[in-house]
Amino acid sequence: MTYSRLAKAGAVALVTSGFASSAIADDLTLCWAAWDPANALVELSKEFESQSGHNMSFEFVPWPNFADRMLNELNSGGKLCDLMIGDSQWIGGGAENGHYVKLNDFFDSSGISMDDFAPATVYAYSTWPKGTPNYYALPAMGDANGWFYRKDWFNRADIKAAYKSATGQDLREPQSQKELLQIAQFFQGREIDGKTVYGAAIFTERGSEGITMGVTSAMYPWGFKYENTPGKYDMDGAVNSAAAVEALEFYKEFYQTATPPGYTNAYMGESLDAFKSGQVAMAMNWFAFFPGLYADPNTGGDKIEFFVNPPQNQAGSTLGGQGISVVAYSEKQDAALEYIKWFSDPAVQAKWWELGGYSAHNSVLQDPGFVKSQPFAADFLEAMDGVQDFWQEPAYAELLLAMQKRVHDYVVADKGTAKEALDKLIEDWTEVFEDEGKL
Repeated sequence: MTYSRLAKAGAVALVTSGFASSAIADDLTLCWAAWDPANALVELSKEFESQSGHNMSFEFVPWPNFADRMLNELNSGGKLCDLMIGDSQWIGGGAENGHYVKLNDFFDSSGISMDDFAPATVYAYSTWPKGTPNYYALPAMGDANGWFYRKDWFNRADIKAAYKSATGQDLREPQSQKELLQIAQFFQGREIDGKTVYGAAIFTERGSEGITMGVTSAMYPWGFKYENTPGKYDMDGAVNSAAAVEALEFYKEFYQTATPPGYTNAYMGESLDAFKSGQVAMAMNWFAFFPGLYADPNTGGDKIEFFVNPPQNQAGSTLGGQGISVVAYSEKQDAALEYIKWFSDPAVQAKWWELGGYSAHNSVLQDPGFVKSQPFAADFLEAMDGVQDFWQEPAYAELLLAMQKRVHDYVVADKGTAKEALDKLIEDWTEVFEDEGKL
């Protein structure tokens, strides 16, 4: 059964799946970030409401404030959220601090198997300690950092000829990080249709997580690792390896030579705006935004194309995405668990993909029709095969703040060397792990 037929079968599946466990209709609040997939989830959840009798409310927080708002909510034992779609990096703190309900017994009693979901998403979004069969979330929204570009510009004969003359190579989707930069530098300051354009929009934002997510998109393909030995916190020689230094230097060169002027504090929104306004030839962003980009009347459709974050020494993409958890402080946990069971249904997952969410369910991802269902579907599958994630430790926030400062100081503020930035980062992280009693 193809994913589309499966989605159409959803109504039948929902009728027969049953929500008999709760005799009282509850008002459930689901908390997430404010972005396109959240709107798709509102639409999807109407079927849960009609079948269960429960009413869904949503608390969506803009991305720049999402982590602070929701982590404060969890740390204070707040009861606003019954369900939380939280970032992958929160899973350690959610588990160890008792914020999230452990779901193992519920999964067993409900017939929910983590083998039905893509392994990378189970590992990243659901497990703590990492890789153990201890589940605190259901994979909800697969995501990775990818790229999109002006296909119409890449296909123009005059631009292709100019690139060939300048580089001796054909203009194409980049096959390496260095080729990505070469293409971006070619477009930098070029005049197209009477307008000066620039190479690419990347992430440089200092306040939340932006520049870390951008820098790691270069560092992972170079072979960057957080530890020499997983679980040992032995960072010296890994975080500051020769490959890591080269990758960080590369990202700084990219920022200095191939981005729009004044692009000092840019993240998701700025990347989208730069591309939609016709300012840049290429842009990095999360796959979550690709459906909306493709639908854009000005720069979408036949004007846009997508590609996976290019390799350098290896394949590597920065993991995004989230799992959905039941908040331990909720007084409506039974109804919240009903939502989890409903959301895990293959028919619901198929519709989730059709509406613009990124399903992590194998019945959707492995369907023969999936790769042709959207122009970015095949790239998404490839990206998810090579994803890596930031620390998922309970002290994630402190670890992230340290990296944000060190790499922004080097890349944007032009302070010190790449090696010095990474050496200082190791010092910062060592102090955090010592405070945590892990070193």
